[in-house]
Amino acid sequence: MTSLRTLGSSDLHVFPLSLGGNVFGWTADEATSFAVLDAYTAAGGNFVDTADAYSAWIPGNQGGESETIIGKWVRARGNRSDVVIATKVSQHPQYQGLSAANIKAAADASLRRLDTDYIDLYYTHFDRPEVPVEEIIGALDELVRAGKVRHIAASNISAARLQESLDFSAREGLARYVALQPHYNLVSRDTYEGELQEVAAKENLSAVPYFALASGFLTGKYRPGTTVDSARAGRAQEYADSERGRKALAALDEVAAAHGAPLATVALAWLAAQPTVTAPIASARTVDQLPALLGVADLKLTDEDLTKLTAASA
Repeated sequence: MTSLRTLGSSDLHVFPLSLGGNVFGWTADEATSFAVLDAYTAAGGNFVDTADAYSAWIPGNQGGESETIIGKWVRARGNRSDVVIATKVSQHPQYQGLSAANIKAAADASLRRLDTDYIDLYYTHFDRPEVPVEEIIGALDELVRAGKVRHIAASNISAARLQESLDFSAREGLARYVALQPHYNLVSRDTYEGELQEVAAKENLSAVPYFALASGFLTGKYRPGTTVDSARAGRAQEYADSERGRKALAALDEVAAAHGAPLATVALAWLAAQPTVTAPIASARTVDQLPALLGVADLKLTDEDLTKLTAASA
């Protein structure tokens, strides 16, 4: 049985891989989404990540499709207390921004779609520097006090704004961020490593990185000169065409061969071994894609493996 990890200073205990819900209602229909969620939880997984905006970018979608599917699945399975559900606010077409009024209205809309009376982890999806941290934290604290949200977190935020938010929470005795969701993976290290990672370490925040597989590039299916039919192929191809991408892939190939493991498992294991990282996020369009993701719970890379991958992707 895979041991769960504690999320920051919270009382949430999560599986070392968070299942990304961005594909639900986009590249995975409801039946496939249910099958993926069933397989993930059957393997011991309990940490599902979504956002109110998923997947508003699809013609005909309104946003909230992913939350709705997760809500229906939880209702059908009767397993709400077994699953840690994380969702986010600021990007839904009808609930833009981080004003206090918008945060509260968006949270209520998410609760309705998720068919639940509480959200385990509620992220600010993209920081809005024009809104004072006092207003944002104040609104989030009200949601916690009302029992609608258990813990709060931030995504896509600067180190300075993150620190300012934490300082305000401490000074006023309000709910504080327990986790951080940065863009971070083996070939995208610059945004997180440095100041942001330092704040997370100092303040005991858990990092739950998104794009953990670099839009699929770190699965190894995107190679120079190959064409892949995928909604994310454009972004992944940029990595494949870069020198950093090629070097990282070569090192991944070596380490994966030594362990007899899929490249995706090794890439996630590197990420999971980084300071402050508790659970990388990865999504599966099909049940067949899940084993390579779930493998992160059991694969322990050696110091030599980690050094090789870190150096190759520097």
